[in-house]
Amino acid sequence: MSIAVTLVLGGARSGKSRYAETLVALSGLTPVYLATAASLDDEMGERIAHHRDRRGGEWITIEEQFALPETIAREARPDRILLVDCLTLWLSNLTFAERDIPAEQARLVAQLADCPGPVILVSNEIGMGLVPETALGRRFRDAQGRLNQGVAEVASRVVFVAAGLPLVLKG
Repeated sequence: MSIAVTLVLGGARSGKSRYAETLVALSGLTPVYLATAASLDDEMGERIAHHRDRRGGEWITIEEQFALPETIAREARPDRILLVDCLTLWLSNLTFAERDIPAEQARLVAQLADCPGPVILVSNEIGMGLVPETALGRRFRDAQGRLNQGVAEVASRVVFVAAGLPLVLKG
């Protein structure tokens, strides 16, 4: 189990990203934002701009939609703190690119278990609502649940955020 990994879970608009950004600010380390989203439309562009404005200019920003384990391996070190936002978009990118999801998840979990510096990962908890209507939706929900469980297993701290309030589940 890595002492450097924190997983922040929550639903849409729960405050999970803001909470994770606060943890980064409190660390006193150089903040690195690892963005998994691609700005493919105006709505996503606005969301990205909102997050960027809220963080401020002192962050190093790295955009990576697929090679998350390799990017973490390259960028993590003791004098920096990485914020990965978010695992759900990363999983969506992999799904639509028809990548081997179990293999990609295993590579990420293995990298996090041996991480040389602190990493905070944000992820959606999507398994608490309605059962998705489509087979693709159900496969995605199941893969997201397995991803969250795998990361939570190697994380030293897991926090669930609802209505902007953190509930520590582990650590």
